[in-house]
Amino acid sequence: MNPNVALGVAGSLLTFVLLFEMMRRHRLREKYAVFWAAVAVLALVVAAVPQTLVWASRVVGVQVPSNLLFFVASMGLLAVSMQHSHELGRMEERTRTLAEEVALLRMAQEYPGTARPVEPPLTSLPEPVARNIELAPAPRDHGIPA
Repeated sequence: MNPNVALGVAGSLLTFVLLFEMMRRHRLREKYAVFWAAVAVLALVVAAVPQTLVWASRVVGVQVPSNLLFFVASMGLLAVSMQHSHELGRMEERTRTLAEEVALLRMAQEYPGTARPVEPPLTSLPEPVARNIELAPAPRDHGIPA
């Protein structure tokens, strides 16, 4: 067996082992596991049968098969990065909203009667509307700056 093929097969099999171990320990969510399993399968196919990459490069019209491999890999990593950026933005917004709700609940608990209930919740209002909602004026002797 060619050493390059053996290295590729070993790398993809190692990826499978790590993938299942991370899922077993709940370190990787299923939606990401599907992506990485597809990457491992493609790596296994390309490593075991290198002519598939040559065939794919001919079909696409790329002269050097490794250029196709690097292009596909970089586009895959770009897609993963964009998806993570999207989720990070959603989580930051959710964290900010939860922090605001906790602050309102804490203020209502510590100073009863100072905060008006907001209906519907801030999470359902458009951003410009949510910024214009104000609390009822709180007494000045509670130590919270105005």
